[in-house]
Amino acid sequence: MILTLSCPDQPGIVARVSTFLFERGCNILDAQQFDDQETGVFFMRVVFEGGAAEDLREAFAPLAKGFSMRWAIRDPKVRRKVMILASQQDHCLADLIYRWRRGELPMDLVAIVSNHPRETYAHLDLDGVPFHHLPVTRATKLEQEAQIWALIQETGAELVVLARYMQVLSDGLAAKLEERCINIHHSFLPGFKGARPYHQAHARGVKVIGATAHYVTADLDEGPIIEQDVERISHRDTPKDLIRKGRDIERRVLARAVRWWLDDRVLLNRTKTVVFTD
Repeated sequence: MILTLSCPDQPGIVARVSTFLFERGCNILDAQQFDDQETGVFFMRVVFEGGAAEDLREAFAPLAKGFSMRWAIRDPKVRRKVMILASQQDHCLADLIYRWRRGELPMDLVAIVSNHPRETYAHLDLDGVPFHHLPVTRATKLEQEAQIWALIQETGAELVVLARYMQVLSDGLAAKLEERCINIHHSFLPGFKGARPYHQAHARGVKVIGATAHYVTADLDEGPIIEQDVERISHRDTPKDLIRKGRDIERRVLARAVRWWLDDRVLLNRTKTVVFTD
């Protein structure tokens, strides 16, 4: 089982949580905690064995209420349902599918949604994965998003991953997917917006490129950051080199963010996150 919580910091939280688990015959396997001195909020993640999730939730509720906790108890054996949204750039989609098939991402891939037809991904192993082609134009954006939302509800998707999905979600859909929609973008933003960002970066002689995985919010590409990575480049690197290296960074950053979310390691801390890495 995994217990995650956040609440206003005060004495006795760890003791009460530990006692609660001990009294129910549970054995703590791993525990991580963080006290944010700036916000005065306490965060905790506990992995333990023993007990049934539903019974533990019911029993823990009064304790949580007393500390004004935001909390969850989840059985990690129950795989999370994930939907991936993709566009023509398929490197992140291909990587997630590979890691999922290899068992690196313990999730149920309930749907892949794209604004491009399935033939775009003929070279990918999509066997057994429901694929939905939902084309979109400026005039049909809200209608297309309504179809996406209907699929999310129909499939029970708990997490939506924008794997280089080159469409901006509306404020309404972003709000519905609060804390359960992850996006990936190159870390040039907001420095090099628009088309051909790597060419723009090359023209400016940048020395470091990177990628950022973050929660989707109504503020475009400014949601709470989950993971980032960078790589140094030199004057010898061409725009093609930057694109190739950038794709590699985007793949691994997005994969880490998704894995940490699936493993209940990401806790929201106002406009940022606390990530209990493994």
